[in-house]
This record gives sequence, C-alpha cells and structure tokens, in this order.
Amino acid sequence: MKKVTRRFEGKTVIVTGASYGIGRATAEGFAREGAHVVICARGRDKLEEAAVAIRADGGQVSTEVLDLADLEAFAKLINDTANQRGLDVLVNNAAVTRHGPIATMSIDNWRKNFSVTADATFVGVREAMKIMIGQRHGAIVNVSSTCGSRAAMGVAGYSAAKAALTQFTSCAAMEAAAYNVRINTVIPGSVDTPANRAAAQGDPEVIKALEAAIPMQRSGRPEELAAAILFLASDDASFITGAELPVDGGKLAQLYVPAVLK
Repeated sequence: MKKVTRRFEGKTVIVTGASYGIGRATAEGFAREGAHVVICARGRDKLEEAAVAIRADGGQVSTEVLDLADLEAFAKLINDTANQRGLDVLVNNAAVTRHGPIATMSIDNWRKNFSVTADATFVGVREAMKIMIGQRHGAIVNVSSTCGSRAAMGVAGYSAAKAALTQFTSCAAMEAAAYNVRINTVIPGSVDTPANRAAAQGDPEVIKALEAAIPMQRSGRPEELAAAILFLASDDASFITGAELPVDGGKLAQLYVPAVLK
C-alpha cells in the first residue's frame, strides 16, 4: 500500500467540480493528506456522496452547492472560506462543455463554453490571488485539457475556452510570483470519468479507438490527475510556477505518423 503523507495538514483547500471524476479524486487526496477540503458542484446528491466518502475515510470536508456560472456566488464562497478558515489552495477544475461543429454552433453555446472554464476560473484566481498575495503564500492549480493545446473536430468552443484558461494561468503566475503565490496548469488527456464515458456513449469500440490513439494505450485514472494536482499545490513544487504539466499518457508529445509510413 502506498504510504500516505500529510503535506496539507491544517490547510484549507477549495476544489470546484468536485462531485465526481478528477475533482472528487483531488478532493479525496487533499483530505487524506490532512487538509480541510471545501468542495463545490451544481448537483447536491453527488456532492453529498463525495462528502460522505471523504468523511468515511477520516477526512474533513465542507460542501457548497454552487453553479459556478454565478460568479458573485463563487467569489463569495472564496472570501467566506478565507475569512472563516483561511485559504491555502484553490483548484479550478469545473467546466461546462457545449460540443458541436462551428457551422451550426449558436453564440449562446459558444459563450457557455467560456462561462465556467474561463470566466469562473478568472474570478476564482482573482479572488484567491488577493487573499494569497496579502498572506504571502498560496497555490492555485487550474485544470485545462489537451484540447486547449491541440485541435480536434466538434470541440471548437471547449478548446478555445481551455486555451484561454491555459494562457491566463501563465499570466496570473507572473503577477503572483513575487509574492510567493504559485499558479500552475495541469493538462489532462483522455481520463476515465463518467463525463468521458458519456461522451463516448458507452460504446466500447469508441473507447477502444480513443485509447489506441494514446501512446500509453489507455486512458488516465482520476487519481493520476489528482496526484499531479496535489504535487503542484504542495511544497514539493515550491519553485514551480507558470508550468503546464501534461498528464496524458504522452498524447501532447506525440507526432502522428500515418500507419502506411511506419
């Protein structure tokens, strides 16, 4: 069994989109390492399920049912948490996706891709930065996507929003660095989550084809992404800021070569 460290003992961490998948695994990881974790998501039932699991494992957790498109409510959550418990780490993981070809995409769906992925991340970083700069310590990890670095059909809005998030994170890191506040990006590739399984419509052939296109020949596991997020938020990464860390089985590094040329 892997030894559990206590890198976040006594610290307070906010994780958005924490009811399942990467967000839940991340919240569980922080709690296991001693943090009080504040988790938020839109769905009450799944959020409470995550909280019950964290408590059953001995962790400390608070829940907040929150649609991050409500930017004022998100800002209030961050500031209320800081006032009540302090704030050491913010993980911006939540996203809204509206897929479809550009030719038929409405401006409303285009903007919805940005509403949480870019806009809520901006508000979260802005509010957390003010707190962390004042206390001269803190870490923020934003969760992007390989879609924000490489092109694919049918995901133009989502990809553009993730690209905006990645570049925004780099800019924020430069503004915060002198104050001992670190801001980094984790870039997941294909991860075995309920959302990705739903996108593949549960078709094992689609999932198999997607995994065959990954150099490591499999999707990632939520806990593998969580491990990278915890690392960047921890003192183990004390001299790392403005980094873009792919956790994608080698996908971003891959040069596609048609089979006929191999």
